[in-house]
Amino acid sequence: MLREEAQGEQRSLSVNTSAEWEQEIVDKQSEKERYLSERITPLHTSGLSLSQLQDLCRELHEKVEIVDEERYDIEAKCNHNTREIKDLKIKVLDLRGKFKRPPLRRVRVSADAMLRALLGSKHKVSMDLRANLKSVKKEDTEKERPVEVGDWRKNVEAMSGMEGRKKMFDAAKSPTGQ
Repeated sequence: MLREEAQGEQRSLSVNTSAEWEQEIVDKQSEKERYLSERITPLHTSGLSLSQLQDLCRELHEKVEIVDEERYDIEAKCNHNTREIKDLKIKVLDLRGKFKRPPLRRVRVSADAMLRALLGSKHKVSMDLRANLKSVKKEDTEKERPVEVGDWRKNVEAMSGMEGRKKMFDAAKSPTGQ
């Protein structure tokens, strides 16, 4: 249902745009005709002698040369600008491709130094962040894991292959599970 409404709106927009487009074409054509009627005076060649026609042709020829020179100058400026834009785009792309962002390095800063950097000379209180941390005793962790010291030459064949790896995995699993 929504799709049908959207298609209906699209059709009405396309009809409106085509009507607007046709109107624009007609407007441009009428504007062109109006501009040309203002700029170009109608030629009256009837009743002119040969020398007057030649003078008229020379004047028209001079006007055409002036317009051609202006057109050529404008065209040259336009080409120069497009070349310059193209070169600048290439330079931008080259600079983008060559620039590598440096890898960020980890900086170790103490809490006091960071507060001094943020607050400046106002910082006078020193903080000991390690005082709030939980302490862990090393003795407790060593008691939990009994270390078996044995001869490594024993069971070399038993520990080889996938079965040996499985036994090692199971042995490592069982003490921590208790």
